[in-house]
Amino acid sequence: MSGATNNLPLSGERLWDSLMEMAKIGGTPKGGCNRQTLTDLDAEGRALFRRWGESCGLTLTVDRLGNMIFRREGRDPTRRPVAFGSHLDTQPTGGKFDGVLGVLAGLEIMRALHEAGAETEAPLLLINWTNEEGARFSPPMMGSGAAMGIFTEAEILAKRSADGAVFGEELKRIGWQGEADPAALQDCAAYLELHIEQGRLLEDAGLDVGIVTHALAQHWFEVVVEGEDAHGGSPMAGRRDAMMAAAPLISAVEEIALTTLSPTGEPGRGTVGVVEVHPASRNVAPGRVFFSVDFRHSDPEALARMGQALTARAAEIAAARKVTATVTPFWYSPHTPFDETLVSRARDSARARGLRWQEMPTAIGHDAVYMARKVPTVMVFCPCHGGLSHNEAESITPAWATAGMQVLADAVIATANAPRSIV
Repeated sequence: MSGATNNLPLSGERLWDSLMEMAKIGGTPKGGCNRQTLTDLDAEGRALFRRWGESCGLTLTVDRLGNMIFRREGRDPTRRPVAFGSHLDTQPTGGKFDGVLGVLAGLEIMRALHEAGAETEAPLLLINWTNEEGARFSPPMMGSGAAMGIFTEAEILAKRSADGAVFGEELKRIGWQGEADPAALQDCAAYLELHIEQGRLLEDAGLDVGIVTHALAQHWFEVVVEGEDAHGGSPMAGRRDAMMAAAPLISAVEEIALTTLSPTGEPGRGTVGVVEVHPASRNVAPGRVFFSVDFRHSDPEALARMGQALTARAAEIAAARKVTATVTPFWYSPHTPFDETLVSRARDSARARGLRWQEMPTAIGHDAVYMARKVPTVMVFCPCHGGLSHNEAESITPAWATAGMQVLADAVIATANAPRSIV
């Protein structure tokens, strides 16, 4: 078959029905999903995905980290496979579409090929990555990160959740630890991923899809402020209150993000997502505060300045309040360009289908960002209402989902059928 998919029976209606069916697993009263990684609900979602994949002739392999890889053979078994997918795990108060759209749009491509009896030159792989979200076990994107050699298998399997659960033990408990080598996925010819934007640029501009050209650099930190516990009735003078020191430092995160500019005048992005207070008693001035910091920027040099500014501000506040403030780097993801050939195929699809589109970066980590370290990669975004994500109110339209799926399908088929020299 050619690179175009106009003759494939791709069904936006079936994709939407699948999204709604998967959303029932871990569905929340407010209409979202709580299907966190390596829980019983994750196992249930995986089992449904397995049934769907096997019903359209796909062969399932599960690797040692629980990544699910469905394979559809190509006409030429010597060619490296073209992979696509995303993740089925969610945040505790997540939505129906983050990650799931990319997995089930990929499933719809496989279903349509199966129904049409169509062949591609290269084999195709549909992947459900383990623990993209990083909600229960941190950091995020563990399955793809270890597959690409960013993490070791041993360190991932040893990770603990906040309640003490061990990643490897939970993977075995739910029955989803396989035997395949995750590193085998480094041999893919290409990787493509459809995802909701998790922002409002596309919706505000009235566009159907975004073609993602690169990922912004990210740097995460952990900050610990330590002073001395004190009774709430003790005099204010002389206190070494960790909370009163942490509060201006937390506030500084936003200030640093807004005032650290790229050469083009673009500010950074800063988030404090976790705060832990010890001893967490109403009438005790805390002696210890922990908080997380997430910095992102389009300019890697500006991102470095943000981290330096946080460390400097911590030292100033600690000296003034006679506490200690330790800033420790936790995780870093560099500025990551996506493959221009794959970008052009997604762009060509959007044009040919008469869709409204624009090129754009992603400021958010995805499995595609780790894949791009080793494998030619591209992402396609579809809009989401109000930019809401990691939220039970997250929503998209069937038309947006269908447009994204069509562009993904066109780019996947064009890549799988391209001459070896230009895959």
